[in-house]
Amino acid sequence: MSLSISPDEIVVAEQETTEYERLRDDEQSVRPAARFAILSRATFVGGVVLAVVLFAVGAWQRRWIADDGLIVLRTVRNLLAGNGPVFNMGERVETNTSTAWTYVVWFFSWLTQARLEYVVLGIALVASLLAIVFAMLGTARLWGGSTGQLLIPAGVLVYIALPPARDYATSGLESGLVICWVGLLWWLLIRWSQAAVVRVPSLLGLVFLAGLAPLIRPEATLIGALALGMIFLTPMPRFRYGPIVLRALIVFVAGIVPVAYQIWRMGYYGLPYPNTAVAKDAGGAKWGQGMKYLWDLVGPYYLWIPLLVLLIAGAVTAAARGITVRPKWSVAGFRTWLRSPSAVVVLVLVSGLLLTVYAIRVGGDFMHGRMLLTQLFLLLLPVAVVPIRLRMFSPRDWSTVVVLAALLGTAGWSLYAASTTAIKTGTKISSSGIVDERVYYVLNTGKDHPILAEDYLDYPRMRAMVNDIAANPNGGLLLNSPSYTFWYLDPPPQPIPEGGAGHTVYFLNLGMTSMNVPLDVRVIDPMGLAYPLAAHSDRLADGRIGHDKSLYPDWVVVDSGMVDIHPWMPWYMDEEWVTQARTAFSCPQTQALMISTRDPLTFDRFKHNLRHALTFAKYRIDRVPKYEIQRCGLVDPFPEPPR
Repeated sequence: MSLSISPDEIVVAEQETTEYERLRDDEQSVRPAARFAILSRATFVGGVVLAVVLFAVGAWQRRWIADDGLIVLRTVRNLLAGNGPVFNMGERVETNTSTAWTYVVWFFSWLTQARLEYVVLGIALVASLLAIVFAMLGTARLWGGSTGQLLIPAGVLVYIALPPARDYATSGLESGLVICWVGLLWWLLIRWSQAAVVRVPSLLGLVFLAGLAPLIRPEATLIGALALGMIFLTPMPRFRYGPIVLRALIVFVAGIVPVAYQIWRMGYYGLPYPNTAVAKDAGGAKWGQGMKYLWDLVGPYYLWIPLLVLLIAGAVTAAARGITVRPKWSVAGFRTWLRSPSAVVVLVLVSGLLLTVYAIRVGGDFMHGRMLLTQLFLLLLPVAVVPIRLRMFSPRDWSTVVVLAALLGTAGWSLYAASTTAIKTGTKISSSGIVDERVYYVLNTGKDHPILAEDYLDYPRMRAMVNDIAANPNGGLLLNSPSYTFWYLDPPPQPIPEGGAGHTVYFLNLGMTSMNVPLDVRVIDPMGLAYPLAAHSDRLADGRIGHDKSLYPDWVVVDSGMVDIHPWMPWYMDEEWVTQARTAFSCPQTQALMISTRDPLTFDRFKHNLRHALTFAKYRIDRVPKYEIQRCGLVDPFPEPPR
């Protein structure tokens, strides 16, 4: 038998051999790519886990609830008791700056029925950790995902290394909620800017989130407004009813909740913004104090170093990849550019800078670093993670060298900043008025982690207050004395009604005070956070930032209806001043202001408050009764004798 092979069979065999070799080569080339893809994803996920764990451990080591955090819980207690969103029963005052935070804490408190302090501690920590996750997810998408590159934590390490960031991750304040909202908005904006096809339901979800800005915190309105403006001006996706109807729908979805709440706020509280904005005169200007506040955060930690290093790293990486933030200067080109990752980056950077300027203008705050955390978070978002390409290193790969140097520098700075104590005055308040709030209360209470309301009973005067209330069932006005062991008590006039006349506590520290007494004890403060009369007094020119209003107690004696003569009234008070305060209190505009919060909430009262909310917001009194009498044009009961 002879074996013969035709030429056609030889050609086919050669083709099959070539195809096999090609498939084999492709398989060999795919294997490293697959391994790189696994390495990239593992690196990113590991970085997210590492950042979250580091932040969680750092925040938990410094866990606490601030006195201002306890203020929120007093309102939540009243909500749960059916008294409405008020601080004191029978007086409609919005004492919490973040509306959303109040109702988030209320919802989870109602849902879990757990102790309020533990609820707010848990929510604050979880929100803070989610903010880190959202930030890293958004920035990963910004740099093109984890395909073919390593995404290394950078900006998030800067944020979590700062002691104030860890302090306010569990403080009971809304800081965690604010950065969580910012991080989620960032992630969704990046997704929207990169989407090949924008779906209407996801677009409406995005604008709804952006529209919540005023309820998250009033100054966050700037971020939300810029985001909504950017979305509104971009070309609209396909919609069966046309782009005009879609834009109208965007406005409706974005505004329905904040506008509805604003109408309700003005009718219910009689103000266009929270009472805290009145108490702290958020529209005032204290540039010099604001610069001190900025340097109080930037200086001790040398914060400018990682900001500069990461700015350079981000700019170099963007330039190496041909990324530019320069918009096209035609109308159509600009509108198209607005739906781009570059535009979203500009949005967060501009928002961070503008909010920093605003914080400086109003004088910052008395809490170290707190009022600049959102701004810092915004500025770090584009470099929350930084990319390193997976390819053989080459001396020409200068962008990788810059990124590696930036990562090493950031890591070194983070180790330094994490162990730095910026304010070492302890329980003393320096001339700047800025304190490390957590350390201040740790030292004053003797508790490493003051969380529960009773942890603050060891704060000066607190236990004495509780004891004095229990010892005087007939009620009265409690005024703090120079001693930490007792309070002055101004009793109610005779005859005392059955069950007592009720107690009023007049003290600066609202949170610890209000959370250690029953809800039927009225707690008000000379600064005006929970007391409209004090909130509408004039600001002290040289007062401590955040505490630059101080209403004299003579007004409170009159307002609470307690005895206004000696020897029952505290010895240091002047009977003439109290009498003048009574006259000043009769000023028609002042009476209208107080009635707006104390009258029963009828429909007519709601309409009246709604119409006059802006007028009430602008109204101011002089804290000195004699001068207030002159301002209002009243007759002084003790006129000065003619000269």
